[in-house]
Amino acid sequence: MSVLPLVFTSGWASGINAYAVVLLLGVFGATGLTDEVPASLQRTDVLVVVGVLFLCEVVADKIPYMDSVWDSVHTVIRPLAGAVVAALLAGESGSLPELAAAAIGGSTALMSHLVKAGTRMAVNSSPEPFSNIAVSIAEDLGVAGIVTFAIFHPVAAAVIAGTLLLLGIVIVAFLASRIRRFLRRRAQRCEEKRLAGADAHRPPG
Repeated sequence: MSVLPLVFTSGWASGINAYAVVLLLGVFGATGLTDEVPASLQRTDVLVVVGVLFLCEVVADKIPYMDSVWDSVHTVIRPLAGAVVAALLAGESGSLPELAAAAIGGSTALMSHLVKAGTRMAVNSSPEPFSNIAVSIAEDLGVAGIVTFAIFHPVAAAVIAGTLLLLGIVIVAFLASRIRRFLRRRAQRCEEKRLAGADAHRPPG
């Protein structure tokens, strides 16, 4: 059976929470729920590291503005993780060239990451923190649910992931004005901090 649907779904999920994807796949493989997960993802040291990073993401992802900083740092990490996981899955199954799988997983992860980051910028333009927490929880549950579903029904899960990706792109386009407002506000804050620092170092008189 082709591993392509699982590659696509894992790429989409990696763009939202790469650590959750590696953790879930590793646990599923280690517990024998699937034989498509490579042994390298099932190693205890890998599971411990990604488990700690996952907990860090769970916290950082629910703090307004901190989540956008976290997203900025992971602009490279999430697509890279999506590409690596996809290549490992392809290598394990032998039904898809690893380079092609890496390209699919990495590009899909990049697109879903940009959707996630853009959505968070729009949410952070609102002064209250509760919508931020609600969106983060929905993302966590969505990744966990769809990755789990993909283990047993990979094609259906890939269709759902593709639909959510397209829907996310439409939503980000619709929220473009809020995203620009967030970027202007962040640039203004950086400028205010720069000016405050310059005033603090200016000699008296």
